[in-house]
Amino acid sequence: MINTISFSTKRKFEVVDLTADVERIVKKRDVKEGLCVVHAPHATMAIILNENESGLLSDYVDVVKKLFSGDWLHDRIDNNAHAHLASAVIGSTRVLPIHNGELVRGTWQNILAIELDGPRQHRNIVVKIIKEK
Repeated sequence: MINTISFSTKRKFEVVDLTADVERIVKKRDVKEGLCVVHAPHATMAIILNENESGLLSDYVDVVKKLFSGDWLHDRIDNNAHAHLASAVIGSTRVLPIHNGELVRGTWQNILAIELDGPRQHRNIVVKIIKEK
């Protein structure tokens, strides 16, 4: 079974905390041991595990802007090469262990989606729970 978290973004760059939604899915599935795959099926979005702190959220966006700004060939098509490049480098999938029915993550590790080419309607994050046999 695949679970989906759906939302829209309001800005070109935006960080969306998915932690509570993913934890709800894990609890609902009642899996004691296994893996939780969190995937953004979008070429202009990334998934990270890190702290949800306002200064750091701004820093994520600033890093993307600094590292991925440039004169890219893809910009001739739709001016979003930075988003494709950042998504490819940062990654669009994270896998977290499930132990004793809980996601295994550090105290400051939240599951964050980074919008790199917004605003966008109908962003979907796929969550797949894989039960250990």
